[in-house]
Amino acid sequence: MIRVVAMSVCLTALLAGHAMAQGAAKPDAAKGQAIASQVCVACHMADGNSAQPENPKLAGQFPEYLHKQLGNFKPQGNAKPERENPIMAGMVANLSDADMHNVAAYYAAQTYRPSAAQDKNLAALGQKIYRGGNPKTGVAACAGCHGPAGAGIPKQYPRIAGQFAKYLETQLKAFRSGARANDPNGMMRGVAGRMTDAEIKAVSEYTAGLR
Repeated sequence: MIRVVAMSVCLTALLAGHAMAQGAAKPDAAKGQAIASQVCVACHMADGNSAQPENPKLAGQFPEYLHKQLGNFKPQGNAKPERENPIMAGMVANLSDADMHNVAAYYAAQTYRPSAAQDKNLAALGQKIYRGGNPKTGVAACAGCHGPAGAGIPKQYPRIAGQFAKYLETQLKAFRSGARANDPNGMMRGVAGRMTDAEIKAVSEYTAGLR
């Protein structure tokens, strides 16, 4: 009886170890490319350098951030998705967690072609807010989390340098209104909630030109 139990315990341990190994498998960028070329290409282009300012550039972004965003578009059980978007909901509906890891790995490995600022005067105002915030209204400096050059911090804050100004403006306004609420601890909602339309537009313009 003891021998049978011991064998059962060993078998369970082996199966658990196998499951852990499967779960720890590295993302497959080649598989991610195959998915991206079928599912994502229309909006984000094959290499993640979107040509439409309404759609974010994904190339070179941190894979952890990309994976989180993809997962946030999917509903969990009976709950609504953390990030509601009917188009993206349809795109991720049939993607497994492994698929999303693979897509994230693929886009993260692509060469990023940044956008550019178009209005120097607006960017100059944005620079002041990005670097120093607005102490009078409690707006925190963007550089505190995203870095002086907008490079972000892996696994914590995304790279935003060179992102489309229009996309950044839309997302900041979404955070401000609460329409987008997938920011950990409400951090972005807290910052954007204190920003005026003019400040949001200026910061977005400045960030688009960061390198």
